[in-house]
Amino acid sequence: MEQRLLEHDDTFRYQLLDRLRIDCNYYLGYGNQNPHYLWAGSVEEQINTMKELWESFPADSKPEWLTWEQILEYERDMCVE
Repeated sequence: MEQRLLEHDDTFRYQLLDRLRIDCNYYLGYGNQNPHYLWAGSVEEQINTMKELWESFPADSKPEWLTWEQILEYERDMCVE
């Protein structure tokens, strides 16, 4: 992931993380696992970006609507060949 994404304010990073989460849901559903529908362009980059964004928040400001375990679940579900 580009370092400049982490330089944005919390609001931007929250919004981007939510966008990535929504993309994952679409990819696993109506998107028929087509990486074209992922913001990052590939499953690996999408998950890595989500992890880095999630980790960029202080412990007391982590998103309540997306846990680390859920990101790992997306990774398991989406990396199935």
